[in-house]
Amino acid sequence: MLAGRKIMTKPTTRAERVIPARILIAGFGSIGKRHARLIRAMLPEVELAVLRHQQTTEPLAAGMDHCFTSLEQALAFQPQAAVIANPSSHHLPVALALAEAGVHLLIEKPIASSAEGVRDLIDICRKQQLVLMTAYNLRFMPSLLRFRELLQSKVVGAILNVRAEVGQYLPEWRPGTDYRTSVSARAELGGGVLLELSHELDYLRWLFGEVQWVSAVLRTQSKLEINVEDMAGLTLGLKGNDGSKELIASLNLDCFRRDTTRTCTVIGDAGTMRWNAISGQVELFRSRETGWENLYSQGPMADESYKAQWQHFMQCMAGKAVPAVSGEDAPATLLVIEAARRSSAMRATVTPAMRITNL
Repeated sequence: MLAGRKIMTKPTTRAERVIPARILIAGFGSIGKRHARLIRAMLPEVELAVLRHQQTTEPLAAGMDHCFTSLEQALAFQPQAAVIANPSSHHLPVALALAEAGVHLLIEKPIASSAEGVRDLIDICRKQQLVLMTAYNLRFMPSLLRFRELLQSKVVGAILNVRAEVGQYLPEWRPGTDYRTSVSARAELGGGVLLELSHELDYLRWLFGEVQWVSAVLRTQSKLEINVEDMAGLTLGLKGNDGSKELIASLNLDCFRRDTTRTCTVIGDAGTMRWNAISGQVELFRSRETGWENLYSQGPMADESYKAQWQHFMQCMAGKAVPAVSGEDAPATLLVIEAARRSSAMRATVTPAMRITNL
């Protein structure tokens, strides 16, 4: 059943796709609602539709023009761009159908719950000359961008070790909802900290180079009512973007920590630098005499990285940029996740499978 204004049926041309007039959002959970709100603010004239599994008045009350409950209805809408924000285990069927129809795609992280089938999506998007981008929005966070610039300028000298961690109490992730029924808590929906907190693996690869091997331990340690891992401890061998010797990084992820944390610390032969995503700070320690020096401070800005991500996506559609997280990047992160699962099960160090060809 369709709801809202009459659907436009004018054929879509390649030229029309530069500035989208019709955008589809698949999924209307917390992240889908965020995208909808930002799109409506940035592109007030766009015709905006939601695809979800059941018909409710919520999307229309939130300012959407249509709410569809079937993929056929969504395709008849003829969107020029789409956000895939449903559970990651459901990403590929929707994304593949939209790509076949010539729709540019921004897919929420992770691009899927498994690397299987992602190559098909990459091939279709390449053939159709479509933008395929995964929404790892931390890459657009000003404090992380500054952290990267400082690393590239060798503020800490030669990098010797990397340590990253992220933790947040799952029942508080989405206020007003039952965490036990959320995507994050259910294996069948693509939950668990490895997939849900895969931002860390993406930015570590981006900052320090591709993962050569993984040694991991996955556990369900807490009393949370979930059927997925609530913690993961990974040791990674990273290639090193600057051509130096292999870097060793440690990464800890959990969804039971009460003090919300997201940090990355880089230890070099000339000092230590740390990034704090929660406070938006980058700090440097050179010596005991100077202590910690604040190099950058942004403060909390919840929507800024998402806005920048959308602006970048639109530039890509206009042919003025290439996706920050390309058709290769997102599945490469999935291959690391799958290697971590094998490592934990085998109690062994595992090499990720061969990377998927770039888009």
